[in-house]
Amino acid sequence: MKSPVVKRSIVIAGHKTSVSLEEAFWRGLKDIAATRRVSLSDLVGSIDTERQHGNLSSAIRLFVLNHYQTRMAPPSDRTLIPASNQPYAAH
Repeated sequence: MKSPVVKRSIVIAGHKTSVSLEEAFWRGLKDIAATRRVSLSDLVGSIDTERQHGNLSSAIRLFVLNHYQTRMAPPSDRTLIPASNQPYAAH
């Protein structure tokens, strides 16, 4: 049985690394980068720089999840989400 997790290579700050992500998270990450008009490498680089703990793949999953949860929340609820739970919001 084939795993839904795919290992992908990416260059961050001139260094090649790999992340293991499910296709849905990879697509979400690419969509976020396109919406923000930044390269995928730059977006992943900012996630890598700002992550507090865990591996990069986990940090990316949490970033994508947070992005879509924030978008789905009613505007009045968005102000109730603590800044510490909104990683990379300024990027």
